[in-house]
Amino acid sequence: MGKRLLLIVLVIFTGCKGTSQEEKKENIKETAFKVTKTDAEWRAELTEMEYYVLRKEATENAFSSDLLDIKEKGTYVCAGCGTPVFKSEHKFDSGTGWPSFDREIEGNVAFDTDYKIGVARTEEHCAVCGGHLGHVFNDGPRNTTGKRHCINGVALDFIPDNK
Repeated sequence: MGKRLLLIVLVIFTGCKGTSQEEKKENIKETAFKVTKTDAEWRAELTEMEYYVLRKEATENAFSSDLLDIKEKGTYVCAGCGTPVFKSEHKFDSGTGWPSFDREIEGNVAFDTDYKIGVARTEEHCAVCGGHLGHVFNDGPRNTTGKRHCINGVALDFIPDNK
């Protein structure tokens, strides 16, 4: 009886991973972005961690970003191509350990769905170079958008308004 139950559970888990998730994920990778480079070019231009997060869709360690403590006005840009993706006035302290924003700069962020942890999450990419930024969740500030764009700090550079 135990072997049959195990077999049934394995069949269910295998059946749950349909090709629709894989096809959707590959669509973002097949998008013709305005900024395209070879893997070797990305490796040469980015730090190891920037490459790992932006190009391999990794996640930096919580509370490791210098951007967490920035309070001044400015714009957060994609570390891969310099595209403005978030404004400082939309940043908030989520307590999660990653820079968080309640909205993106419209048109500069592309969205996709990933299932890496077994559940659907909305993944964010730079709309210009395709670099992985982070994920967006529906547990942000209720008095604004209700969204929490949970972003890898290493995927961003900060440009102060006075520069």
